[in-house]
Amino acid sequence: MSARYIGPKRKIDIKFGNIFFKKKTFKKKYKPVRPRKNYKKKPSVFIFQLFEKQKVKFIYGILEKQFLKMFHDVYKKKGITGELLIQRCESRLDNVVYRLKIALTRPFARQLVAHKHITVNGKVINIPSYIIKPGDIISMKKKNKEFVKNLLSSKKDDLQDWLIWDKEKQNGIFQYIPKRSQIPEKIKENLIVELLHSK
Repeated sequence: MSARYIGPKRKIDIKFGNIFFKKKTFKKKYKPVRPRKNYKKKPSVFIFQLFEKQKVKFIYGILEKQFLKMFHDVYKKKGITGELLIQRCESRLDNVVYRLKIALTRPFARQLVAHKHITVNGKVINIPSYIIKPGDIISMKKKNKEFVKNLLSSKKDDLQDWLIWDKEKQNGIFQYIPKRSQIPEKIKENLIVELLHSK
């Protein structure tokens, strides 16, 4: 994948099982596509491994080179590689902006970051892949602008346990790196590790 996917998202959403849209968005029910099982031969393990890797890349909006670099970085660290990989994805600035509900989608969150609307600890950061650390404060600059006010005033209920939203200061705090069991994304990261480790 040499560039970020800009095609019809509904097609990808159906394939991987509602990773972009909520199930109630469309009246017609679509079943997620799984690696085909009607071959004369049983599908190889590789098909399932590749499926999971593509799924993660589409969910978090990560390019192939970025993903491989991320994998090699966490592979050198102590701990369960698959869990560390998903934790790294969750710690990306664009994902944290999305989790704080400043943006309704990850692509929009990535756009806000790239257009220099987001600050981390008071400093403007325009790199979506920037890794947020525990204790970092995420906010938006120029809070007097109307569209910024609307984003900040949107409901921040039901945030993930590792995030806090300060209503008075209008900023979010990344409390700690979440455990794998806390991350809601349905991903079989062990298959991804097996795939990339074999290369």
